[in-house]
Amino acid sequence: MTTTTQDILTLKLERTFDSMDANHDGYLDWSDYRKLADRYIQAYRLDKEDLRVRALQTFCQIYWLELLRHAGVDGDRLTKEQFVTASRLAVIDTSRLNVTEGGGHAIFDIVDVDGDNEITKDEFARFLRDVWKIEAPDAMDMFTRLDIDGDGAISRHEFIRAIREYYLSNDPDAPGSLFFGHV
Repeated sequence: MTTTTQDILTLKLERTFDSMDANHDGYLDWSDYRKLADRYIQAYRLDKEDLRVRALQTFCQIYWLELLRHAGVDGDRLTKEQFVTASRLAVIDTSRLNVTEGGGHAIFDIVDVDGDNEITKDEFARFLRDVWKIEAPDAMDMFTRLDIDGDGAISRHEFIRAIREYYLSNDPDAPGSLFFGHV
């Protein structure tokens, strides 16, 4: 059975939910977003006062509040279905936060360890391995797909484009759609 184009976004967001649900209780809450920021801090051995960390933490907090707002829930946690729906809405509603731009730049600034405005293959491997715990063999193939101009590095522009594709593209073969491996 083939997956319909519309289902691709759902599959990607469900994968994100599963990666974020730190205690595997079937819900996301603010602690899961704090833990995501902590994974970056630990993986990159960053001081909590580092401006890159503060930018990432601020983004996570605002994004979490936007998810709650778009989910329309009274509580402070989301089921997978609520997360998928809220994520779809939060990404297209840029009135308060542009998820793909804000999050993309905050993450890029951390992953680009040497600050040269490019992500090398080693930096990308570290990001997948140490932050997202992805060891899938096809995940590193993504580096080549994300490096659109073929110069051996992922530029800031290429990275932001990939984040946009991850959250907005219905094309399962778009480079950003494969950000964490094949859907």
